[in-house]
Amino acid sequence: MNDEELKKMLKECKTVAVVGISLKDDRPSYRVAAYLQSKGYRIIPVRPDGETILREKVYRSLTEIPKEIKIDVVDIFRKSEDVPPVVEESIQRGATVVWMQEGVIHQGAREEAEKEGLKVVMDRCMKKEYQRLFET
Repeated sequence: MNDEELKKMLKECKTVAVVGISLKDDRPSYRVAAYLQSKGYRIIPVRPDGETILREKVYRSLTEIPKEIKIDVVDIFRKSEDVPPVVEESIQRGATVVWMQEGVIHQGAREEAEKEGLKVVMDRCMKKEYQRLFET
């Protein structure tokens, strides 16, 4: 995805499901989600436990999120080998973008998502890309 496509996506896609968000505010997943929330994005925390994070209800999976909530971006903070099931749920939920954070790389999952019409960003930080494109 080139810079113009990234800018367009970051402007238009405002609901972000953060898969693998931490309960701890010193972890990158929490800090990225908090930053995005401060920029007007709706954050939907997805993790196996917890009640709320950043004043938002925690869901155990993407499929638990009510259907009336449209998920624009699935931001993945998981090990690379854990990505395929998240991508499968992203496809089922009709997400627009699958975003694999820095260090998260899975070519097969990327190909599957793209085959199903999703845009894919891989091995990049959503916060850093926002800052680079809009704050410099």
